Amino acid sequence: MRRRGAGRHGTKRRGLRAPAWTATLTWKSAVFITVMCCALAALLSVLVHTEVTHQTVRQAREQALSRLEDVTAAYETGEPLPPGSGIDPPGLPASLRALAAGGHRGTLVAHHNGHPVMWAAAPADGRALATEVDYSQSARTINNLDGAIVGSSLLATGATLLVGAFAVTRVTRRLHQTARVARRISAGDLDARVGDPRTADPSRPQDEVAIVAGALDTMASTLQRKLLTEQRFTADVAHELRTPLTGLSAAAELLPPGRPSELVRDRVRTMRGLTEDLLEISRLDARTEQVDLDVHELAPLVERVVGASGTETRIHFGRTAAGRPQERVQVETDKRRLERVLGNLITNAHKHGRPPVVLTVDGPVVTVRDHGPGFPDYLLADGPQRFRTEGGGKGHGLGLTIAVGQAEVIGADLTFSNAEDGGAVARLTLPEYVRLDDEVPEGRDEPESGPHHEE
Repeated sequence: MRRRGAGRHGTKRRGLRAPAWTATLTWKSAVFITVMCCALAALLSVLVHTEVTHQTVRQAREQALSRLEDVTAAYETGEPLPPGSGIDPPGLPASLRALAAGGHRGTLVAHHNGHPVMWAAAPADGRALATEVDYSQSARTINNLDGAIVGSSLLATGATLLVGAFAVTRVTRRLHQTARVARRISAGDLDARVGDPRTADPSRPQDEVAIVAGALDTMASTLQRKLLTEQRFTADVAHELRTPLTGLSAAAELLPPGRPSELVRDRVRTMRGLTEDLLEISRLDARTEQVDLDVHELAPLVERVVGASGTETRIHFGRTAAGRPQERVQVETDKRRLERVLGNLITNAHKHGRPPVVLTVDGPVVTVRDHGPGFPDYLLADGPQRFRTEGGGKGHGLGLTIAVGQAEVIGADLTFSNAEDGGAVARLTLPEYVRLDDEVPEGRDEPESGPHHEE
């Protein structure tokens, strides 16, 4: 067993984290599509707005200059000037007046009397001869165009986002299906397959998701074949060993008394036990075990297992939240398999730990704890591994492996940890049987306390 190292204590400041859903491919794709659509819409909007504005202003300028020519001709012939025209008329922008006074013609858009107008001015005797053209219609045309550009951009962005989200969702749905199958395979379901239809028909074009799904299915099939081969080999070896071991055991009993005979018998018993363990593991791996569920009181069953183990194991019972003795707790389980699990846990605690070994019953939870160096790190991280043990005790690493397998068969949860003050802790959580009424049937006596029974 390896000693547990001391943990480091300290505080770490954590900054604000984005929600988990922002890391999904759907969210990232939606943000990317939205940003790209907005950027494209903004670029097209600027180009269209600029071009249409230039055309509109050019048309208004040509109209204003054409009218200015008429006004200039009227001014030179002394005819009356048309409305909105004159020498230095009110409202004429100062910059345009200065330009005309300097001997140049020019146009300028400005507001006059609350509406936009296009001014055109030319020099006349050192002053500015100017006229105005209504620019309201042109301004409305540009504003309406800008509104249409914004609305169509939003509509196009929304439509593109919906189409993109639909396309991305189809991909992510297939990815999620592949991930679910991968998790099922890691949990031990080697029959799980993605079954992507694109991989079944080689003539169909395959995308990256189909390639990943096909690779996962191939890996699962290969892994399943290898595991089945190993399981079949283990079962065949164990079966083949039973016959010669039975004959060897019978022959060992015929040996004359003595130390050599005892050593031979001991080795034969060890080999027979190992063979039976291998057969049991092969059955658990094949998942062919049939459970015989029934309702049992946990206390007598635990006491019987401790008594049959022949070890100095303390039993501690607490009390339920309702004040009812733990001895009355009932569980729905397979008694033979539960006894096998508890027996292996007790044997492992005495073999690899140090006394005192304490078995605690707390409701449907049974805890076996020793006061040795604790479980090794590899066991806490990955669970028991067959044919791997640490420490000076004898064993093949099969006891806890069988306990985990049998616990899974009966629907119990078996976890391993190390106590803070030292020692290995194995916690078995059983499915509790709850009566409709909380009354104890008449005629049933309190169970007698077992060895080292503590309250």
